[in-house]
Amino acid sequence: MNIAIISRGEFLYSTQSLLRAGEARNHTMEVLNPNNFTLSVSSDKVILQYLDEIVDDIDAIIPRIGASNTFQGTSLVRQFEAAGVFSAVTSESILYSRDKWTCFQILAKAGIPVPNTVLGGYHTPEDLLKPFNGRPVIIKILEGTHGNGVILSESYRNALATVETLQTSGVKYVLQEFIAESEGADLRVIVVDGVVIAAMKRSCKEGDFRSNLHRGGSATAISLTYEEERVALKAAKALRLGVCGVDILQSQRGPLVLEVNSTPGLEGIETTTGKNVSKSIIGYLERNKR
Repeated sequence: MNIAIISRGEFLYSTQSLLRAGEARNHTMEVLNPNNFTLSVSSDKVILQYLDEIVDDIDAIIPRIGASNTFQGTSLVRQFEAAGVFSAVTSESILYSRDKWTCFQILAKAGIPVPNTVLGGYHTPEDLLKPFNGRPVIIKILEGTHGNGVILSESYRNALATVETLQTSGVKYVLQEFIAESEGADLRVIVVDGVVIAAMKRSCKEGDFRSNLHRGGSATAISLTYEEERVALKAAKALRLGVCGVDILQSQRGPLVLEVNSTPGLEGIETTTGKNVSKSIIGYLERNKR
């Protein structure tokens, strides 16, 4: 099978891990930079051109679309889909997972527990903060990733100033309850084709509240409870994600889905758990090839 990894980072750990896994299964693997594509349509077909060549021999793609390249990247994935090429993650699911508010709406509709969340920007800052009763609040920019654009306001005064600044700047954001009992830790669960492949618990470094590993957090492999696994699988299904990372907070009222990532990094989860997530992704493509 001819498999293309759509990525601007050819030498990143995740890309190289996927390349090795595909080659180990005797597939023809290549990395294609989404910035080098020209997309066009005619009256009867879609056309994909990479540099100076027409691309018409790909059986499946693995999108590794960065947040800063969401529009162009999803347009490319949609073009492949229109050409009949199977994608490990659909263009629609990437868009749904990238917008935090849209993601929360879909999860809530599916009955999946999430932290109490309020969409910002449509009322006065004072009214938006009323549901939190002066308690610490998390403020998140809608399309931030890797902990960027996430602010913990521990006082009403700080939260008010932050919200006023975001509204003045026209930035889209949400307000979310702070789950103190999670103690700066969350669970990262990798789901592939409706199965939990690996899970780890991430803990923030001292002085931070974000558990992202690239921010200095630490991780340990864990076994999920029945409810944690059920919630992770339900979240992946609700967003129609064949491959994803589901981030879960352990709260006093049970597991809460914090975020669903359509392009989860593989280095942390593979090195922490020893699980070959990339191999599972290749297997998923094999079962669904064009």
